[in-house]
Formats: sequence, structure tokens, C-alpha cells
Amino acid sequence: MDSVPRLTSVFTLLFSGLWHLGLTATNYNCDDPLASLLSPMAFSSSSDLTGTHSPAQLNRRVGTGGWSPADSNAQQWLQMDLGNRVEITAVATQGRYGSSDWVTSYSLMFSDTGRNWKQYKQEDSIWTFAGNMNADSVMHHKLLHSVRARFVRFVPLEWNPSGKIGMRVEVYGCSYKSDVADFDGRSSLLYRFNQKLMSTLKDVISLKFKSMQGDGVLFHGEGQRGDHITLELQKGRLALHLNLDDSKPRLSSSPPSATLGSLLDDQHWHSVLIERVGKQVNFSVDRHTQHFRTKGEADALDIDYELSFGGIPVPGKPGTFLKKNFHGCIENLYYNGINIIDLAKRRKHQIYTVGNVTFSCSEPQIVPITFVNSRSSYLLLPGTPQIDGLSVSFQFRTWNKDGLLLSTELSEGSGTLLLSLEGGTVRLVIQKMTERTAEILTGSNLNDGLWHSVSINARRDRITLSLDNDAASPAQDTTRVQIYSGNSYYFGGCPDNLTDSQCLNPIKAFQGCMRLIFIDNQPKDLISVQQGSLGNFSDLHIDLCSIKDRCLPNYCEHGGSCSQSWTTFYCNCSNTGYTGATCHNSLYEQSCEVYRHQGNTAGFFYIDSDGSGPLGPLQVYCNITEDKIWTSVRHNNTELTHVRGADPEKPYTMALDYGGSMEQLEAMIDSSEHCEQEVAYHCRRSRLLNTPDGTPFTWWIGRSNERHPYWGGAPPGVQQCECGLDESCLDIQHFCNCDADKDEWTNDTGFLSFKDHLPVTQIVITDTNRSNSEAAWRIGPLRCYGDRHFWNAVSFYTEASYLHFPTFHAEFSADISFFFKTTALSGVFLENLGIKDFIRLEISWGTSSRQKGFLGCIRSLHLNGQKLDLEERAKVTSGVRPGCPGHCSTYGSICHNGGKCVEKYSGYFCDCTNSPYEGPFCKKEVSAVFEAGTSVMYMFQEPYPVTKNISLSSSAIYADAAPSKENIAFSFVTAQAPSLLLYINSSSQDYLAVLLCKNGSLQVRYQLSKEETHVFNIDAENFANRRMHHLNINREGRELTIQVDRQLRLSYNFSPEVEFRAIRSLILGKVREHVGLDSVVAKANTLGFVGCLSSVQYNQVAPLKAALRHTTIAPVTVHGTLTESSCGSMMDADVNAVTTVHSSSDPFGKIDEREPLTNAVRSDSAVIGGVIAVVIFIIFSIIGIMTRFLYQHKQSHRTNQMKEKEYPENLDSSFRNDIDLQNTVSECKREYFI
Repeated sequence: MDSVPRLTSVFTLLFSGLWHLGLTATNYNCDDPLASLLSPMAFSSSSDLTGTHSPAQLNRRVGTGGWSPADSNAQQWLQMDLGNRVEITAVATQGRYGSSDWVTSYSLMFSDTGRNWKQYKQEDSIWTFAGNMNADSVMHHKLLHSVRARFVRFVPLEWNPSGKIGMRVEVYGCSYKSDVADFDGRSSLLYRFNQKLMSTLKDVISLKFKSMQGDGVLFHGEGQRGDHITLELQKGRLALHLNLDDSKPRLSSSPPSATLGSLLDDQHWHSVLIERVGKQVNFSVDRHTQHFRTKGEADALDIDYELSFGGIPVPGKPGTFLKKNFHGCIENLYYNGINIIDLAKRRKHQIYTVGNVTFSCSEPQIVPITFVNSRSSYLLLPGTPQIDGLSVSFQFRTWNKDGLLLSTELSEGSGTLLLSLEGGTVRLVIQKMTERTAEILTGSNLNDGLWHSVSINARRDRITLSLDNDAASPAQDTTRVQIYSGNSYYFGGCPDNLTDSQCLNPIKAFQGCMRLIFIDNQPKDLISVQQGSLGNFSDLHIDLCSIKDRCLPNYCEHGGSCSQSWTTFYCNCSNTGYTGATCHNSLYEQSCEVYRHQGNTAGFFYIDSDGSGPLGPLQVYCNITEDKIWTSVRHNNTELTHVRGADPEKPYTMALDYGGSMEQLEAMIDSSEHCEQEVAYHCRRSRLLNTPDGTPFTWWIGRSNERHPYWGGAPPGVQQCECGLDESCLDIQHFCNCDADKDEWTNDTGFLSFKDHLPVTQIVITDTNRSNSEAAWRIGPLRCYGDRHFWNAVSFYTEASYLHFPTFHAEFSADISFFFKTTALSGVFLENLGIKDFIRLEISWGTSSRQKGFLGCIRSLHLNGQKLDLEERAKVTSGVRPGCPGHCSTYGSICHNGGKCVEKYSGYFCDCTNSPYEGPFCKKEVSAVFEAGTSVMYMFQEPYPVTKNISLSSSAIYADAAPSKENIAFSFVTAQAPSLLLYINSSSQDYLAVLLCKNGSLQVRYQLSKEETHVFNIDAENFANRRMHHLNINREGRELTIQVDRQLRLSYNFSPEVEFRAIRSLILGKVREHVGLDSVVAKANTLGFVGCLSSVQYNQVAPLKAALRHTTIAPVTVHGTLTESSCGSMMDADVNAVTTVHSSSDPFGKIDEREPLTNAVRSDSAVIGGVIAVVIFIIFSIIGIMTRFLYQHKQSHRTNQMKEKEYPENLDSSFRNDIDLQNTVSECKREYFI
């Protein structure tokens, strides 16, 4: 039954194609002169030099020889009435015969009625035509788009400065025939099918329409099962509803499938074309087209009984319509090649008319005006003064939020009436002197470009402001005030020469359109205003509304929302991931490689692979290592997943979602050097791929939705696993471990790395439904490394060399990005040539370098998000070489803490061999926890390689025989004092020790001979306070500086007699060889160091890093427990839980929670012991003071025999006494305090 209507749809589509072909043939020779035979009465003008109508046909020599206005200014025009609507394809002009009067540029306007003119536009802007250079030559212009109109108006813009405006004109075209229907808003045409159901796979619907109203249904059809198609005007835009899915909601609740056009209620003709093939739809309005695909499974549109045009009548209720009807004219309405209006005119039985439909377009003579200038535009209209009351109404449309609508000085001293648009709201104010007597606010968002009506009425001390009475509007606002009408009404703005009482404008002038102006219930003739017989005006376009929708087409990219004013548009880029005037520039970098070179470390980032291109940003994980920069994208199922009960009839399938579109993933993969995904299949009696020639039991789907029967580790096209290539499978007769079909668990695991097939989007398993059969699969994240474009570079060696690429388009937004380096002062980087415009980017010093080529390197060139392959083009271009050396000159500073930048062909890397840090930028600290007794000894002897690169300098592991300088740096966290942090000794028993004294002060001890020891105390704070402290000791020759926490604490110069000897070993923590230690160092060495040391460096040696990373090849020995850990985590430990004995699990002495009772006893004992210790300390202190007093008294008799010891005033007294009591001090010992 369905075959008949489907066959009909094919024939009607063919007929439609033939009709369009015939229309094209009719227009083929459409170039006849149309003005040459017109009577003089067909010409009219703004004014005429002779005072009468002057014929102005091309080549006319009689009479005045053409047209010249009375005054040559910008308000003049010449128009002709061609008698009927014709198709206009070209125009031509001459100057006035035998004179010096000609026009050098002009614009064109067209109209069907001689009112409501439309300006000719090209490239979406008002087009300016080049005029004449003398009075006799003919300047001919072919119109890019033909125009159908009855009236043509020539508007001179510029003319011969030595003469006046003068024109002779011609218009070329041909006759135009059309079928027109006029709908009055209460009528419609019904096209009834020959059968109950019309089912079409293809549809072509075309028409033209003009309307004064912003809402109304143009056509509608629906089926009982839910299919429907509707085209309707909604607020001046065309909305197309199309549904092929029976389950979709009805029209009343569904959003439109597509919306196009704007300001379509301008009473001008607009063309519509809808083409549908299955679910693919092209929807065109004027010259804008939107392509979309309908949702649902069906391809056919099933319409029952009829199509309605002009409205949606309610069945069984004559004169009742479901939605607002169309009010206007429709022309050349074709449905699948059927001329609906022609059938209606001939009263064919297929057409049923509802209401009054006529077949000529009745158009009201409405004259709109346009306020052009926001500073100087105004319209003055007279009123009837001293009437008790006031009545003013008009309609307006604008994009501006603010502007003066009306200002008038009222009579009888009743003040000034001010009506304005402020923030999109209408505000009415009546003001007397400085007193405001009345104010009314109404409406919102009235700057939406739609027509809005305003009415002000004042009668019997009551004033009423009404807005959009004929639409949904707020309730009327009223207030009591006695006013009398004035005699001058200023619309849109005020003249400059008036006082505030005559015309008040607290904001800028109105920019927009007005029409239908009534004062005292009388319409105002705006044509009389144009002719100078009524009122006055400035900077107005009369008889046209030149409003323009600057958001159509929408130049805001990447989903940015467009808003506009009268003169420009704005893009809101919030939540788009883009920025710039048109949301063109991405906020995110194009790869993890770029983030790495900005100094970022591992983490989640958004990458935008095509930059400003159409693809949006994608969230990835950047794993930035010393070797590679990995980009990872997880999917929704990365865990091990078990499968049972699957067979070929009921296969198990799982689709993988990566959180982005396939286009985004493909762009990321294509721009990477290498990509991979790990796939694992664990099996027990579950086969994987079968034999290479057999049907696979498991396969995966890739990017192109193709099946792939190979597994990780095998190349494409080979139905094998990795063990099959290695010949290491469990059963040599099979090419996968799982294909052996064993009862025991086994697996096939490997990496898929063929980029053109990645990512894995789906896995299908079919062999887990047998006895004891089970499988488990896991597909890892998509991982890629290497940016193929970031390091894509070329070097220009001659000024004449260049690379040529196709011109790129940059109409409204463009971006160009690249890196460069050069030693030249000038040169052209890039030049993009268009038809009239060009872009040139150059470096210049002084004068322009137009002809001078660029010398240097250019890298990573992107144009509008497109990546240009410079290296590939350079391979076939003379004077240009692929690549660019010297990346470290740009990025060398990104390697920190002594790291060295090493060049690679594509980039660089940071060599951290000589740095105590590691990581991609040598910024990651290498730290470890020391326990009581832990010792790290580094021996300075023959060099040993400590990195994988044997060729690198190995100066990091040995020292010069006698170092002329020393640079010691490290960080530490501890709560233990006294403690020994670092000890360096030489073969002659000289040493350098860094220790914490009992009071937590820092002490640096240099023993440079048996007789001379230099001691430097720094007690700015208690350094055993569980906080991170940074120490730097630097000796250049004999000049010593000590910095603590990056503040200079000491500067000292050793005497010339001091000799520095070769270093034998460096020890961190406890010194295990006690021989030769002086008593102070020995006491600090009791436990060694308990805490955390980080990033230890001695000149080019990193002893702690060597102990943790290179224990097998570096001359380092570790005793005790050394645990790598972050020192930052140690700072959060409980400060109050410090004991003198430390467990291996907590170097800071945290209480063992498994022994609460024992710890409580220990705590009590510690308190008692503490009290006893304090008492003993006081006794010993008293004894010490008395002893010192007696000693000093004795020394008073021996001042010439021994120097007195000097201590700083704030040195801990107990630690000072310890030194006095336990050390034998030589006469030459020196002690310094900073």
C-alpha cells in the first residue's frame, strides 16, 4: 500500500528539479534595457534643478540632458517606476549631458510599492557602486544577486567636486512572473492528498514570503503516528520543526529542529528552501543555509490527509487555528514540484481555502524611519498645544539598551515629558524644573530587535503608559498628574541649539527604527517630513528601516553567545574554553609537550589539538617525565572485567567512552609521534583469536568503526598475539596463549600501537558460554607521546628563500602563531594575499622591509588552528632546511638547580647528573629519612659513571685534589639536638662539620690544622623545630659566606696562612669511624642525624642522590636504614611526641600506639626524670658560675699569660658549660658569632 505514495514522491521530486531548471533557463538572457521606454512621469526625485520631473534615460541629450537636484547634498535621490515587478540584473550610469555634473559613487535601493525601501547589499554590507569620471562615458555594473522589484532608486554618495550631482541611468533585466497569495492572518490553504497517507523519502519545499508580523505559521503537516513538519515565524525568525520518529512529542512541546533568519518581519521578500533526503536536511533562508540530521530510525515522512499553508486549522472547528496564523504574502509556493498557489487560483479540487485568501499582495503604505547617529539624529513633529491631555503612540525597534525615544515641553508650565529606553526598559518621566512629579517603568529586554508599540495617554489628570498592547505585555501603569500637550515633539534626540526645557536628553540619542507615529490621534506623514513641508529632522533615513542583525551569521565561534548594539556585536565566551572578540583563541595549549615547556609538571590538563579550530578542548593527564611526555586519556572501563555466558549468538559487547568526541581523539593521535593502548585478555577455556584463517572469537572496534582481529603486540593484518610473533605461546600450534583452550588461567597481554586504528572503542567477546569457561579483559587508557608539530621547524639561509602555502581565510577572525629566532634586524615572516586585502607580518628596524626576506628559524607555525608542515615543504625548497638548532638558547633557563640543557633534534632535555635534584626540570627534590645510626659515606676517588649516559661528564662523583672553592647546599628537617648533619674530612685529619648544638643552634666547624679550628655559630632560632631549613655554605678561595633559609648570616675571610687540603670523604648522618673526632663533633655524633635530608650537594657531587639512585656504581656506602621520603611530610608530625629514643618507623619519635600503658609509664618517668634533671642542672650551673668567678679572679693576676674565652651573650648556657667542662681549649682557637 505504501508503494504508491513513495513512487509519487519520486516523480514529484523530479518535476521539482525540472521546474528549477526551467526557471534558470528563463533568466538566462535577462539583460533587456528597462528604462529607455519609460515616460517622463515614471521618473521622480528628491528635487530637480528645473523644478519639474526630468527624464534621465541613458544617452539622453535633449532637455536638461539628465537629472540634477536643486541642491547637491547627501539627501538627494533619483528613482524610476518600472510599472511592474521585474527581475533586475544590471545598472548603468552617465553624467548629465554637456556639463561637468556627474556622480562618482552611489548606492541602490529597491521597493515593490515605492515605500519601505531596501538597500542593495553585497557581501552582507550596503554596496557602493563606482560611478563616472566624466559626463559621457557609461559605467556598467552587473549585480551579483539579481533583484525583483518595481521601483529602483539611485542615491548619489559622491560627485565631481568641480560640478554638481548629475545622472543619466539605465536598468537591465526582464519580466518576472509569479504566483502570489495574500493571507490576512485568519486564513489558510489546505492541500489534500489523493490518498490518506503521503509517505515521502525525499522532499523539496520552496517559497518566498513577506510579513509585517514576527509570528505566524507558514505551513504544517502531521501524521497520526507522530510525524510532522512545520515552518513558522517566531519573533522574526524562521523555525523548522521536523520529526520522523513516532515516539517524539507533538509540535506544541518540541523545540525546533533548526532556526534561521532574523528580522524577517520587515515587509520584504525572503526566500525559503527545504531539501530533505531521508534524515539529511538542508534548510536555507535567503543566502544562509543550515545542514542538520533528524533523529530517529525512520527515513520516511508520513503525513496524513493534507498540508496546510498559512495556519493550522483545528479539525471540526471552522475559523479556529491551533497557533497564530501567517499574516502577509507568499509567492511561488512549491511542494515537491507542485505549484500550490497555481492550483488555488485555478480552484483545483486538491486545494481547500479557509477564510479570505486573495491572489495579489496587498501592502499597507507604512513609512519607517531610521535614526542613524547616536549623537545627532532627531525628528521634530508638531503637535496641538494647550490641549488638556496628551496622546502619542508609535512603534520602535533597536538593538541598543539606551536611547531617547521622545521629549516634549508641555504647556501651561506642566513640565517636560521624557520617554526613554534605559537598560532595555521603557521609562516615562514628567519633570518640572528640578522636581520629578511622575515616573513609570515598564517592559524589559526591549532592545531585542523586534517591533514594540508604545502609547502615552493623558486625560483628566491621569497618565497611562502602554507597551505592546497587541502582545503579551505587563499590566498598564497609571499615575495622577495634570499635563497639557506641547507644540513640539522631539523623537530620538535633541538638536544642539535647544535649551533643556525645550528638549531634554539625559542619555544618548536613539539608534533604531520608528514607524506609525501618531500625535493627538492623528498619523504623521513622514514623506512630508522628507520633502521639508512638515517638521524637521537630522541624520535620518526616511522610508526605510536599515536595522541589521549583526549576529546573523553568528561570528561568535565555539558556542559563544552573540549580543549586539546598533553598530557592533559582542561575544560572550563564558564556559566555552575560548577567548577573544569572537571566542576564537583557545585558553588551552595544543599538547602536553607545550605545557611541559611552560614548566608544568604532571597533572590533569585540557588540550586543544587544533587550537582555534572547530574541535573543543579535551581533558587529559600529562605525565611529564625526564624521558617522555605522555598524554593519557582514560575511558569509562579501565578495570579488569569478568565475562561469562557469551557466545556468537549472544556476544558480550562493551563500548568505551573517552569523554570526548572521536574527532578530538583522532586529532590528538594524529599530532603525536607514538600512541598505544595496552590490552589484556585473561582466559580459562575461553579462546581469543582462533587460527589466523579462522573466525575470531574476540575482536575490537577501532576509530573507523572497523573490526580488528589482532591483539596487543601484533601488527595489523596478522590474526595473532604477541606470543605468536615471538613463538613463545603455550601451545606452538596456536598463535595466542588463550587459543590453547586450557583449563588453567593464562593471558595474552600486549600493546596496540597502530595509530590509524586507535583508540579502541568497543570489545566483543563470544567464547565464554562453555563449561568452566570464563574470561576477564582490561583495556588501558590511550597513551601518546611526542608532538609532531611543536618542534616542526625550518631554517631560512637566504633572503630570497620562502615557503609557499595556500591562502588562508581571515574575514572576521584569524590567528597566526609561531616561534622564531633571528639575528637580522628586518625581514618578512609571512604574507597572505587576498583579492583586495592582505596580511603581512614582518620584523623591521626603521624602514619597512617589503622586499627583504627573513633570515633565521621559524617553528610551530599555526594558521587558524591548522598546523603547517614546514619541514616537509622545506625538503623540496631551495634555500630552506628542515629543523632549527639551538633549542637550549630558548629553553635552557627551564633547567634548574644546576641541570644542564642538552640539545635534541626535536627539542631538548634537562640533564640532572650534576644536580642534587631530578625530574624533567631538575626541580624534584631527592630526600630521605635518617634514623639513629644511619650513615651515608661518599668517597672521593677515581670517577665512576652514575648515569646511563657514560659519555657525560662524571665530575659529579669526585673532587679536585685541592678544591679552590666549595659550594655546599642541602635542606633538613629534624627535632633532634645535638645532631651531626654533615661531616667532610681529608687525609690529614682536617675536617668540615655541620651540626646542631644542644640548644638547636647551627654550628659550622672548620678544622684546617691541629692547632687552628674555626667555629661559626648561628642561633637565629632553634633549628630543631620540625621545619624545613635550607643551608648554603659557599667558599670562593678564602672568602666564606653562609646562608640559612636564603638569608645571609655570615661573611668571613680566612687568613692567607690557612691551607685547604684535598677531600677524602663526605658523610651524612653518623660518622662510624670515631678516631680523630673532637669532643664537640663526637657528642653531636652520638646518634648522628635523625630527621630528613634533602637535595644534598657538594660542588658537583650529589651524595644523597647517588646513595638512593646509583648505589651499585657510585663510590657511596650506606649503613643503617635510609628511607626515601619527602621532607615536607615530616613537617606535619606531632611536635610534642619527641623522645630521646627513636623507632625506625618514625624518626621524630612518635609514640607507639600499640603500647598505651607502657607509654604512660614512660611519660610519667619522663616527667620525674625531667624534674631531677632540672635540679641537677641548676646545681651544676651554680657550681659553674662560682668556678668561673674564682677562675676569673685568678686570671686577673695572669692577663699577660692567657687570653680570656669569649662567648656570645645569648648562647645557651648549658651548651657553653658543656664545652668548658669537656674540652681542652688550645690557645689559638678562634670562635665567631653571627
